[in-house]
Amino acid sequence: MAEAERIIGTPDIPEAAGDGPEQSGPDSGETAAAEQDGQRAGSEPESEGEPKPEGEGVADAEAGAASAGKGKRKIAVLFAVAVVAYAFDLISKMIVVAKLEHHEPIDLIGDWLRLSAIRNAGAAFGFGEAFTIIFTCIAAAVIVVIARLARKLYSLPWAIALGLLLGGALGNLTDRLFRAPGVFEGAVVDFIAPKGFAVFNLADSAIVCGGILIVLLSFRGLDPDGTVHKD
Repeated sequence: MAEAERIIGTPDIPEAAGDGPEQSGPDSGETAAAEQDGQRAGSEPESEGEPKPEGEGVADAEAGAASAGKGKRKIAVLFAVAVVAYAFDLISKMIVVAKLEHHEPIDLIGDWLRLSAIRNAGAAFGFGEAFTIIFTCIAAAVIVVIARLARKLYSLPWAIALGLLLGGALGNLTDRLFRAPGVFEGAVVDFIAPKGFAVFNLADSAIVCGGILIVLLSFRGLDPDGTVHKD
């Protein structure tokens, strides 16, 4: 009997074959794969919180720099327009005082338009001569307001309009401060005299043109910062 078993041999038992070390191989591989999957799943939310790529940060910085550059250019336009308006007004008044004051008016277009030098203690076009000091303070306040608006200025039309207002206000304020009869009470030099209308100067013209432009821009819904809104 023992000899027969030796010759035939003992058959392999599948259950016995799985009891050895080989059984742990597949299970351990699946466990390791599951752990790796869990690690990857746990790391995915962390990737969402990562900072933006360096290229996007550079693009944002460049956009901010471009916006600041546009704002500076609009401010430069504002002050350039103001300087031109102020210079024309100042030079014209100097010529009028030196060549026309105390002389006969000069007819430009018959009696429809003439140059006639007068001193105006009131507001633009000769209104309110009893409130010279008040108008002086108003002109100074307008200059301060325009200077504050310039910090948020990104619109070219608004830059031109505010530049005209600033130049005109500075022109008349110079007369209020430095001409007779005294500081804050000086009379403004006017010399443009259309027929049937009040006498005015280039500073008054700049103020009126700037005001009309601001009204038009407001009707169009354009703000000083460049945005457009519709009521």
